[in-house]
Amino acid sequence: MNDSANIPSPDLTAPPFLSLFGVGKTYPGVIALEDLSIDVMPGEVIGIVGENGAGKSTLMKIFGGVIAPDKGTIMLDGDELRSLTVESSIASGIAFVHQELNLFDNLDVAANIFLGREPLKAGPFRLVDRGRLRDMVTPLLKRVGAHFSADTPVASLSLAEQQLVEIAKALSINARLVIFDEPTSSLPLAETERLLGIIKSLKADGISVIFISHRLHEVEQVADRVVVLRDGRLVGTLAKNDIGHDQMVKLMIGRVLAARTAKPQRAPGSVALKASSVRTAAYPGRPVDLEIRYGEIMGLAGLVGSGRTELARVLFGIDPSYGGVVVQDGQEILIRSARDAVARGIFLVPEDRKRNGILLDLPIAQNITLADLPKFASSFMLSAARETAAAEKQRVRLGIKAPSVAIRTGTLSGGNQQKVVLAKWLSMSPKVMVFDEPTRGIDIGAKNEIYGLMRSLADSGVAILMISSDMEEVIGVSDRIAVMHEGQIAGFLEEDEFSQENVLLLAVGKRVK
Repeated sequence: MNDSANIPSPDLTAPPFLSLFGVGKTYPGVIALEDLSIDVMPGEVIGIVGENGAGKSTLMKIFGGVIAPDKGTIMLDGDELRSLTVESSIASGIAFVHQELNLFDNLDVAANIFLGREPLKAGPFRLVDRGRLRDMVTPLLKRVGAHFSADTPVASLSLAEQQLVEIAKALSINARLVIFDEPTSSLPLAETERLLGIIKSLKADGISVIFISHRLHEVEQVADRVVVLRDGRLVGTLAKNDIGHDQMVKLMIGRVLAARTAKPQRAPGSVALKASSVRTAAYPGRPVDLEIRYGEIMGLAGLVGSGRTELARVLFGIDPSYGGVVVQDGQEILIRSARDAVARGIFLVPEDRKRNGILLDLPIAQNITLADLPKFASSFMLSAARETAAAEKQRVRLGIKAPSVAIRTGTLSGGNQQKVVLAKWLSMSPKVMVFDEPTRGIDIGAKNEIYGLMRSLADSGVAILMISSDMEEVIGVSDRIAVMHEGQIAGFLEEDEFSQENVLLLAVGKRVK
């Protein structure tokens, strides 16, 4: 890979590789894109930002040939096109690295990278030439800095390593433009920095990059230019020297956000929940000791695989504990199932809300009331009116953007889906809330709303444990930070000790200086 230091700026006098002029796309009742024009220069990193629903996904589908615009013109290497197709997009060297990885766990790395394009041996049986395949894949893996081989099963790779496979797959088509869609949403700081380094290396090789992210500080790090979308329209472009967090936010939502979260004005209360020598299935030989107090937000940081989510699953009763005790309000308790945790006011907002937090095909009302159905029943009959009234109360309280609680939950944005998960628990008087990656895939405006809700809960006396891979989030929201390393708490940080360096030192098993 090329050294990313001192990478020259792109030559903006060269002709664009790809241009859109006056492109629009409309769906029934919705303007997805309106009169959008954008140039993609060779070797340029373009940050594209905007809230959910701003038009980013529609724009990417046009680049990928998945949909055709209703109007406008596409220029590719100087040739005028009405639209791209999937085939012409790939043939032109346009590649995607999606937020949701598109890999097959049952295949090895090489098979995933060249799936459908494998070199074949001569002869009637047309068998895959594994030797040539390895020879083709090995330099791609070296280019992205991978430390695993072409024969490695994808199922054995970490999330960050699978991300490298996706990038290698993109490069395998001789990419001239690589589009990264929320590539760091599940990566902690160390892996994120590595990925951003790869993006700078692609730029140094003359490859164009479109970087879409809700993590605006990452956009600041890598972008040569930022394009801001709002309600399907381009509302502003920021040159390299003008890129900044507040400038991007103001264009995205039309105003500058207030401070992320005000710190509490009072000291936290007594210990709400204490894990004493608790062991998880992932690290049965490494006990965890952790206290969460009423009225505080305890941040839980650590690298991927450090055991954070496994601890949350034990505290919520999803997975069994392999030792130790859990104490609530000074009394030892036994949590054998999620039912036990819920009965004690211990609730979990899971990392993957779509799979584990809500039922996408059910209406908002049913998702909100599902965990506490007996409350809305009389004589063994569910009262739809009471269910709707309770759900509507939570919709208004949390500002869930939906015309009614009768609409399908899957139609909501990520931020509003997360609020539905919250609403489910808030109607049941929580004592302890565990948030696992609470703002993953959520835009900047919704993030600040979630932070405000968390702070409001803490101020009302709820004890909060927040697991996050977003360093800015951990430092900006937490009252205290616990850092895990290989299944154990490596150390605690008070507010005057908060820094990325201190969190990383503990995360890799070193002491804070």
